[in-house]
Amino acid sequence: MGYAAVQVVWAATGTTVPWSPHMAYAPGVQLALAALALLAAGACLATPRPLARRGRVAVAAVLVVAIPLFAMGMASLPAYVVTLASLSGVESATGFAHVLLNTVGLALLLVGLSHRRRLRDRCPRCGAGHTGDGGGPLVHPPASVASRRTRVQVYVLMSGLVPWAVVKTIWTLGGDALSVTAEKWREENAGGSDVAKALASVGIDVTVLAALAGIFLLLGLMYPWGQVFPRWTLLLTGRRVPRLLPLLPAWLSAIGLSVYGVVLVIYAPLSAAGVLPRIKPDGAFTSSAGITWMVLFGGLAFGGLGFGLIAAARSYAARTRPVCAIPATDATDAVPEN
Repeated sequence: MGYAAVQVVWAATGTTVPWSPHMAYAPGVQLALAALALLAAGACLATPRPLARRGRVAVAAVLVVAIPLFAMGMASLPAYVVTLASLSGVESATGFAHVLLNTVGLALLLVGLSHRRRLRDRCPRCGAGHTGDGGGPLVHPPASVASRRTRVQVYVLMSGLVPWAVVKTIWTLGGDALSVTAEKWREENAGGSDVAKALASVGIDVTVLAALAGIFLLLGLMYPWGQVFPRWTLLLTGRRVPRLLPLLPAWLSAIGLSVYGVVLVIYAPLSAAGVLPRIKPDGAFTSSAGITWMVLFGGLAFGGLGFGLIAAARSYAARTRPVCAIPATDATDAVPEN
């Protein structure tokens, strides 16, 4: 409801809310998003109630439309996080606010969807099927490694980062690649923050550093040290890692990265083939081919990291899900490893 109110105010006052660097949301689109948000609020309010078939269909229809649209609205969240982490500032306060609103809205819808699923003869506290009220302590499973299938899948997806990171590193170290010269690259990044400049001086691009943080999160989701703090964490050694500590940033980043990556991977080849308008050289790029290749590399990197986080987070959530300290009623209550 708060999301809807903000959209109506922006539409009524003609506030510019950027959708991309060269496009803004039209007032009609903002009002449509407000209406969808109100429908989503109604769907959330309906989740704890038993519904007839029509009610279930209506709730499902709203969620099917709202969840992808909210996910697309928060696609640029990782980019904002990187610029804030590098102390480069935010280009548009309203754009950042819109991304945050979509992020919160999506999180609420996913919680509502999860709660709806738990109403199917399962404990609303732990999600398992057992007798009793589930008021006892929660039992956490021991630390474990993700399945081999999950690890292979994640490592294959992570390999999509390699071409993008290599090109970025070449530029930062003073080399030329994809029609971008080292001199032009330095000129384009001359206005960056002191942190970004300091990292560039030792050959580290701030976006590559952010990708390394994503890889660190991926590894933590797959291996035991993401469930129990390892020795190098000093005072926290041996303590259990709160589930939401890795899961929250993983889910929030994964959705935006995967959506953004898919768009770029689809757009780049269609643009090169002439089906869509060719990407014009911009910034440090001097050729359309160079920037098209970089768009493709970026799509493989962001999409690979995003889908890798989704796979690893699903496995982590399944392996670390606590259950009430009550014996399960049957073997079907065991949580499968994803």
